[in-house]
Amino acid sequence: MKKLSQLSLGSLDASIAIPKYDRSAVRPGIVHFGLGNFHRVHQAVYVDRCLHRPGNEGWGICGVELLDNPGTQAKAEAYRGQDCLYSVTEYAPDGSASTRVIGAMVEYLHAPVDPEAVLARLTNPGTRIVSLTITEGGYNLDETTGVFKLDTPDVAHDLSGGPLRTAFGYIVEALRRRRGEGIAPFTVMSCDNLRHNGDTARKAIVSFARGKDAALADWIDANVDFPNSMVDRIAPQVPPAARDRLNQRSGIDDAVPALGETFIQWVLEDDFRAGRPPFGEVGVELRNDVPAFEFMKGRMLNASHILLAMPGIMLGHRIVHEALGDTRLYRLLETFLDRDAIPRIEGPKGVSLEAYKKAVLERFSNPAINDQLLRIAFDTTAKIPVFHSRTIEMLVEDGGDIRREAFFLACFGAYLKGKDDKGESFEVVEPRLTENDWTLLRGGNPIDLLRTSPFEKLGLADHAAFAKAYGGYVASIQATSVGQTLEALLAETA
Repeated sequence: MKKLSQLSLGSLDASIAIPKYDRSAVRPGIVHFGLGNFHRVHQAVYVDRCLHRPGNEGWGICGVELLDNPGTQAKAEAYRGQDCLYSVTEYAPDGSASTRVIGAMVEYLHAPVDPEAVLARLTNPGTRIVSLTITEGGYNLDETTGVFKLDTPDVAHDLSGGPLRTAFGYIVEALRRRRGEGIAPFTVMSCDNLRHNGDTARKAIVSFARGKDAALADWIDANVDFPNSMVDRIAPQVPPAARDRLNQRSGIDDAVPALGETFIQWVLEDDFRAGRPPFGEVGVELRNDVPAFEFMKGRMLNASHILLAMPGIMLGHRIVHEALGDTRLYRLLETFLDRDAIPRIEGPKGVSLEAYKKAVLERFSNPAINDQLLRIAFDTTAKIPVFHSRTIEMLVEDGGDIRREAFFLACFGAYLKGKDDKGESFEVVEPRLTENDWTLLRGGNPIDLLRTSPFEKLGLADHAAFAKAYGGYVASIQATSVGQTLEALLAETA
């Protein structure tokens, strides 16, 4: 295998797509916080496409790592040893695959080692976009009030004037310097998988700034753009065995290869006073109806993902495509989408919900992705209210068929016990359940799941028909199994 570097690009196998632009001429115009797998197979891929178009040399990416531990230090060494190059292998549902080398990142900074280098790059007039994939929970907003938390340790540290630790601290300090030096502000572009991600980024950054300087906060709010976007691509983790498999396939000795499905989508508000790459020419959908795409994705793809995970885990499955290969679970998802979700969604203009449904089921069936059900199940109490609550509310309001949603919540209650139908144990990670919630759950009344803090606002415990259906499925699961209960549900709703 050939060690990946700028010098070795020309000697890679002819089947490997490589950057055809002059990387030596590319300058960072985007600074990115959160250089995880999703960014590497999503935003960076789009930027790489842009760089292949003449005249866009000013839109390279500078990646910034905020954490300081042996893993991030090793990652920094790996990127630098490979001239910031890495490979992306894309697998189609039919098993076919292709590999390309991404050259969009031309600089990598490890913030704990040299924070001033990060601030210098952020303050540089050539930096016109700062992008974020810091995870849905990384915006530091209180789950109940939605208020930015000024007292969390790293935020409080940054506000006190210590060496910066957070993306908020770096962004606000850089904007303060740019304002003082008469340099126009950059755009802050969230690429995280959450609704209204631009609005969320604005709230977090302006709130942090207000904790330091109210006038600066007002200036940021008035002068910095925070476009909303909807992002979508499955990007699994790449453990050592997967890394070796990818490298054997490509013939490239890549310390940090990435893996993704062939499907990729980015719907983005065109709100960039500071300029942007030609995203619209490389597949990004520049639209002003991003919320419509968010609702469609959330109530179809994300809702189906977690709907598959709960009974799937209980039936003994651990991999997404294996679970969807269970005809019972495939029928559950298809029926949910056809009867419960799609009739209650107004899709984006020009988008077929039926075609989107087929794409969702096809993507979940992709065996190469090897996505873990337990990864999807992580923090389910945060996902159900976001991705299922509106469908449940509408079913209740219009007298729709509540049975599939009631069964789903009954499966979640069974899942919380950490043992599947086959007696196999698994780890349950639900950080949002409080001690009071767990006390309720241990009380023996199954309806109390609907009274726990993540679900109490839905009022389902007091809705007689839903509570009765839910209680019936709980009793059936306890008396028989999730599998038999699902088979009975499918038979009665055929």
